[in-house]
Amino acid sequence: MALARAVKDVFIVSAKRTAFGTYGGKLTGKTATDLMEVAAKSALAEGNVNPAAVGGVVIGNVLHSAVDTIYIARHVGLRCGVPVGVPALTVNRLCGSGFQAIVNGAQEIMLGDCNIVLVGGSDNMSQSPFAVRNIRFGTKLGQDLKLEDLMWAALTDSHTGLPMAITAENLAEQYNISREDCDKYALQTQQRWKQAQDSGVFKAEITPMTLKGRKGPEVFEVDEHPRPQTTMETLGKLPTVFKKNGTVTAGNASGVCDGAAALVLANEQAIKDHNLKPLARLVSYGIAGCDPKIMGIGPAPASRAALKAIGKEVKDMDIVDVNEAFAPQFLAVAKELGLNNDITNMAGGAIALGHPLAASGARITGHLVHELQPEANPDTVCRQLCSDVCLCKLILEEHVTPESIKRSGSMGPNSYCILIFPVD
Repeated sequence: MALARAVKDVFIVSAKRTAFGTYGGKLTGKTATDLMEVAAKSALAEGNVNPAAVGGVVIGNVLHSAVDTIYIARHVGLRCGVPVGVPALTVNRLCGSGFQAIVNGAQEIMLGDCNIVLVGGSDNMSQSPFAVRNIRFGTKLGQDLKLEDLMWAALTDSHTGLPMAITAENLAEQYNISREDCDKYALQTQQRWKQAQDSGVFKAEITPMTLKGRKGPEVFEVDEHPRPQTTMETLGKLPTVFKKNGTVTAGNASGVCDGAAALVLANEQAIKDHNLKPLARLVSYGIAGCDPKIMGIGPAPASRAALKAIGKEVKDMDIVDVNEAFAPQFLAVAKELGLNNDITNMAGGAIALGHPLAASGARITGHLVHELQPEANPDTVCRQLCSDVCLCKLILEEHVTPESIKRSGSMGPNSYCILIFPVD
């Protein structure tokens, strides 16, 4: 059974992220908390939000890859200058944790608990540790001790016994998706990322970081994982990883990456009291479960639930963004929902720029919020956005006006969907 709700009086006033670092790349030395701090401070500054005005902090995190990550939401709030008395919550909805943080933040506002909430998601997959089990209370002579890669092990669902990639292979079979289809899509997303990067599309959402380089300090502000030099020939040479004669390869799966993304949510009263400029209005969210053997189809029922909550259909959307966990997973969702390729993932997706788990939902939301602004799309008058990541779903509407603000009152195996309206 899907859950859905129309949202009242919740706006996005800022959205920022780090550039995403590739596995073992430039962000390896930064914990998920460090990365989240950078994104959160930037979001607060960009939105002209005084940390003292923040009434709640909700941060998504999947892999507790560093010793301080279990405290991530609390530590991020404190590092950003949020008052000590303000509570913080860390959430884990796997790949949809960034969306879940937005949902929780919106719920806190709708319940009247607070007026401004700092939300987002962060993961450093490069720091995922190895573990040795069953040694805490001693070992026996001759016992064969083995190192366990906690990140790799987590990518297999112990309930079904299936690696995540096999769930994508199951979708490829169910929806008649070929290896060639997957490689063509992977090439498209790399090319679209390159075009967007060259056009400056990501400048509004990415906050630069200064890192220690081999030759001194260097500015990190471009996603590290994309491979725009990719061709169909190079993709075709890659072996399938999980299934003989299957579809999933290293070239058409999302990148294992490090990064963080943050947003600031506020209600109309906070916008007036603190002279904030809203960028988008949250309209609805949908949550749905699906068969874990085909977990990647989750965005479809979640999207339908969120759309139904406000009387909309997929055809009403002007921009769509679906997280690319695996190419066959994306293509299955596209087929199921009947998505128009011309308006879907127009700046590329996770196959190109990477998928740092909890960061992705917040990254996709922030990207679409910026894409809907008049300066990004001068010809747009009233767009609606639909975005999802793995099993989570978000929908946004663009160009929030004083009139649309007044209208706001009328309006894992789990999937999420959120609706949002931008502001002039």
